[in-house]
Amino acid sequence: MRKIFYITIPLGAIITQAKAQETPIFPKGKKSPNVNHYGNVWLTELNAADSVFTYGTSVAIFDPEARLNWHIHPGGQILIITEGVGYYQEKGKAKQTVLRGDVVKCLPGIAHWHGASPERGVTYIATSPAEKGKTIWLEKVTEEQYRGSK
Repeated sequence: MRKIFYITIPLGAIITQAKAQETPIFPKGKKSPNVNHYGNVWLTELNAADSVFTYGTSVAIFDPEARLNWHIHPGGQILIITEGVGYYQEKGKAKQTVLRGDVVKCLPGIAHWHGASPERGVTYIATSPAEKGKTIWLEKVTEEQYRGSK
């Protein structure tokens, strides 16, 4: 005869865990002025580059439809997607959808853009080597580029 075991989990524990997953790890940060992007973007610097750790690390939170202009990182950049749905596109290539858990390697010297999908915002942790130079900002991403696949 089979034995059936029941495990009882208090409802409060399930609700507490669900709320913890909704709570952001880092604060929303400061709203970035709309100079090199479209829409609302908030930035929090986690680590400024210094003489020992020569890369900076920040968190970026994008509202739905928000996106950065085309740009280049002279030393490259790594994006770790922590929430939401976003896009990443390099010049001349198809737009990619990025999701929570994805890691995007923005190669040095390659023009690209990244941002949120129309329906959902996106959050990522970004790290870049500061000693290679600052971001080079280019033209805005057109609506056709944002909505299209290439």
